[in-house]
Amino acid sequence: MKITLSTARRVLFFVVGAVVFFGAGYWLGQAGLTINFQDSKPRVIISRELPPGKQELNFSLFWDVWDRLHRDYLEKEKLDNRALIYGAIKGMVAGAGDPYTTFLPPSEQKRTTEDLSGSFEGVGIQIGFKGTQLAVIAPLSGTPAEAAGLKAGDFILFIKDEKRGIEKGTVGIDLPTAVDAIRGPAGTEVKLTVSREGVPEPFEVTVTRAKIDVPSVELSFVGEGESTAHLKLLRFGESTNKEWDTKVSEILKKPGIKGVILDVRNNPGGFLNGAVYFASEFVRSGTIVMQENSEGNRQNFTATGRARLTNFPTIVLMNKGSASASEIVAGALRDLRGAKLIGEATFGKGTIQEAQELLGGAGLHITTARWLTPNGTWVNEKGLEPDIKVEDKADTEEDEQLQKAIEEINK
Repeated sequence: MKITLSTARRVLFFVVGAVVFFGAGYWLGQAGLTINFQDSKPRVIISRELPPGKQELNFSLFWDVWDRLHRDYLEKEKLDNRALIYGAIKGMVAGAGDPYTTFLPPSEQKRTTEDLSGSFEGVGIQIGFKGTQLAVIAPLSGTPAEAAGLKAGDFILFIKDEKRGIEKGTVGIDLPTAVDAIRGPAGTEVKLTVSREGVPEPFEVTVTRAKIDVPSVELSFVGEGESTAHLKLLRFGESTNKEWDTKVSEILKKPGIKGVILDVRNNPGGFLNGAVYFASEFVRSGTIVMQENSEGNRQNFTATGRARLTNFPTIVLMNKGSASASEIVAGALRDLRGAKLIGEATFGKGTIQEAQELLGGAGLHITTARWLTPNGTWVNEKGLEPDIKVEDKADTEEDEQLQKAIEEINK
């Protein structure tokens, strides 16, 4: 689910959600309401018409509730007008019914930026939704979440943090609220009630938060004579391209390499342009991914021509924690290169979110399109199926999926 955004808009697959906020005022939804906070009571000016075909909107109900709160609420002195408006905007965006379309108040927007930078305090999991249920997309390698035994595909049913007074079920929860409840200062504990496929009853996992610095790319040489490059793409972030280039250069300098295993297991995704960048290392030309908007119009993103690893036989390792941009890379390599996919079915996140910066430090992540593999496959909810299914057994230290990939390279 971490950046300096130099432009107003960046395309994300995060996983980890047009309003312009505060100042003279801001627009609220389709109604085009400008709210002026310079007076003791906000004034509303209707300045835009509803889109054609929309029913007439009467906004008096909003102000009726606003007035009643300020008139009747027991602890009026605790009412924060800014918090009320943020809540109203969050509710409006949540009304779209898409868990990945979210409004982020400044504090949550800041955390999203930290995530993309790869340094933050928390438990080290990427979360998203399977249907409407909050789920672990992937525990990050070497983090408290992995040490506590959380696994990709676990459903999070309840979040408890006694020190912060949080006891929250996850039915109907939005992503920023869940992230806020799970994340916290290093050294503190959070308890997650999870359900897991194959385990009859939900169980509680206690995780002690820590400061987490997540690398983007790792490289090792495996197999007989260390003749196979095991290239692990752990995340798509701010520094990933630079780290990737360093590791690819190491592969090209090492003599006797038979093939490359691209490992995107537990990689929850990131920027669309990152997916195109990395996939382009393995293919010389062609469409890496197709983007389709609400009107059915498609935009093709083609290989960038880097193609430094095209001469090596390539295997892709993936699992339930491989999501969005990771799935784009895996799908492109199979469709364009015939690369075998080994492991388990991926997470299945087939939509694209655009990150928009708003005034006051707030943000809006809005689902703008779906993405398709070069062959036109939409992975949403179902994921990519592996060509060779191999489970990584939890009761052994051996990496069965990696061993199978080495065998296939040797063939």
